[in-house]
Amino acid sequence: MVSMEKRIFDKLRKLVYQKSGISLGVHKEALVTSRVGKRMRKLGMDDFESYLEHLVADQSGQEVVQLLDVISTNVTHFFREARHFDVLADLLRHWSGQGQSRFRLWCSAASSGEEPYTIAMIMREVLDNGADAKLLATDISTRVLEEARAGVYEDGHMEKIPQQLLKKYFNKRGGTGKGLWEVRQTLKQLITFGRLNLSVFPYALKGPLDVIFCRNVMIYFDNDMRSRVLANMHKLLKPGGYLIVGHAESLTGLVSEFEHVSPSVYVKA
Repeated sequence: MVSMEKRIFDKLRKLVYQKSGISLGVHKEALVTSRVGKRMRKLGMDDFESYLEHLVADQSGQEVVQLLDVISTNVTHFFREARHFDVLADLLRHWSGQGQSRFRLWCSAASSGEEPYTIAMIMREVLDNGADAKLLATDISTRVLEEARAGVYEDGHMEKIPQQLLKKYFNKRGGTGKGLWEVRQTLKQLITFGRLNLSVFPYALKGPLDVIFCRNVMIYFDNDMRSRVLANMHKLLKPGGYLIVGHAESLTGLVSEFEHVSPSVYVKA
């Protein structure tokens, strides 16, 4: 396959930014070349310019979805950045103790499902069975959302889950040489999965929300896009609602109405 010319790379960078808010630096050329190349091979193409023409000509918008699927980086595991789930458990206990019985949470970068299912485990462990609790889990990638909905994971993905929770919320399945675990309905029924592009405003969600997880996604946005994402999430949260971002992310220097509570945890005053 021929290499990607700089002008084509620049056009792809611009299109990806327009469609997703993801800011691809010039140092990402090799990554983009490799990932777009895989998509082109599926289409039987070997010329980047032809692919760009195909992308622009596709009126359905489905090829852009496919492009964003291959460009998106999805690194996740159960109980990643575990302190956040302690924070969530404390919040749910506090609100429940005050008599709150309706809970609405949003996981805005669901990836292949490990994060929303971890949130759901905390919800099940902390809240009464009679609580009206729901979790919306969204991602820009249709590919990983399919994996998340299926909720089937290999043994190696389960190492961070405490044994009592593993036995309680997953069923062991046989596999061809690999043990598989399937999420039980008691977790699945808490969650609605859907595709959502964080760069398209306003979000088609109904507030008020209690907690938003937006972890390890804003690192792919520039400051202008981060500010707009934060403003829209702020509108959706209830007063006293919480935003939790990734440990590598900070709102410092951004136009934001959130108050800092602890590292990577913010509240709507």
